[in-house]
Amino acid sequence: MTVGILIVSHNHIGTELINTARQMLSCCPLPTKVISIEVKDNPDAIRKQLDGELIGLDQGNGILILTDMFGSTPSNIACAVSDREDIRIVSGLNLPMLIRVLNYPTLTLDELENKAVSGGQEGIVRCHHSGYRP
Repeated sequence: MTVGILIVSHNHIGTELINTARQMLSCCPLPTKVISIEVKDNPDAIRKQLDGELIGLDQGNGILILTDMFGSTPSNIACAVSDREDIRIVSGLNLPMLIRVLNYPTLTLDELENKAVSGGQEGIVRCHHSGYRP
């Protein structure tokens, strides 16, 4: 059994990121679902969709929810389930974060949450014209 990954994002950001990650890794080692939220979508309907996806992803080891931006509709909808002990939520989704998470399919929920944060933060690098500087 593994941790499930649920991506909740604006428009198709999450879909494109998971498709890119699958391409880069040649697979997707964790069960993953995406909820794409558009401006016209009803938040209550999305919340019901979220509940359904959580049931489908739950294999007994918890679910890591990744959202694109804290304080936005996707994040706010995800935070509605933040009181559950078997769910962790990390906002600020980027490709390095997702790749980091998918590279460690055997980790626990808490460990994957930490990998998501470190992958996202370490994936942000300033590139100067005079050379690489992390």
